[in-house]
Amino acid sequence: MADLSPQELRVLAAVADSGGFSAAGAALGLTQSAVSHSVRGSEAKVGAVLFERGRGGASPTPAGERAVALARRILRMYEVLGAEARGAGRDTVAGVLRIAAFRSAALHLLPPALERLTARHPGIRPEVRVVRELGAGTAGEVAAGRADLAIATLNAGGTGGTGGGATGATGSAPAGSAPAGASAPGRLLTGVLREEAYALVHPAGHPDPRSLPLLDWDENCGSYTRDWWRAQDWIPRATVKAEDDGMVLTMVGRGLGMAILPELSLREATDAVDITGLGPSGPVRHVGYVTAPESASTLAVRALIRELRSEAG
Repeated sequence: MADLSPQELRVLAAVADSGGFSAAGAALGLTQSAVSHSVRGSEAKVGAVLFERGRGGASPTPAGERAVALARRILRMYEVLGAEARGAGRDTVAGVLRIAAFRSAALHLLPPALERLTARHPGIRPEVRVVRELGAGTAGEVAAGRADLAIATLNAGGTGGTGGGATGATGSAPAGSAPAGASAPGRLLTGVLREEAYALVHPAGHPDPRSLPLLDWDENCGSYTRDWWRAQDWIPRATVKAEDDGMVLTMVGRGLGMAILPELSLREATDAVDITGLGPSGPVRHVGYVTAPESASTLAVRALIRELRSEAG
């Protein structure tokens, strides 16, 4: 198979991002026919149809989704090559570091780690995107080549958590090294940062909090807690669902119900709520990082992992 050039990879990513050949051409400064010609050439080289064409534009086929994800990741390596070379042997690195995190991690886990990271490496420019832990979640941003590292919910083995979560091989790296893990191209590497217990949260001073309606949100209760959840006959079906855990906590404080929340979410608790532990058999979740094999050895990602491990304890 003939190699795809960087420009061909850029065209594939642009078509997927924009949803059409004309829009991709406008983004890249190319004509629609040039984009179409490039895509046809890439499909011939790959040996698969990468986009479904229609009046509404172009959408990746399953083969195209995989090709575009790898194209983004390869292009990212072109982008960081210079920074990596310049930082070699100098213990410093510069450039954009793309991070995906779910809401409570972005609020409470990332900021102190990024503060130390940028103090040690002033040239690093973090870009943080808050991504809901539904479907592919934050790990999906890494797999798709849109993030260099994600903070994700992991199961006890270090892989997929809420709504799919991180996938692929596991690995737990000492500070200063890349995480061990998968050797197969495209698989993701993970490392657990912290284990969090869930707790019952209810309006302060309520005499019988278990009698209250249950408040919940879509990201809560991943596969690692569902068995426990189903076994509790005192937990009713959620009658109120909110957008995120912060909203749930506010609603509990207003006396609208009870909730079961993990520790990071409880950092925003006020005197309006009481927190009751669920005992040693209560559910836990594992919060960790997810990165791609090719990003795991880069200076910026390794430095961020060190700071995250330091923050986690």
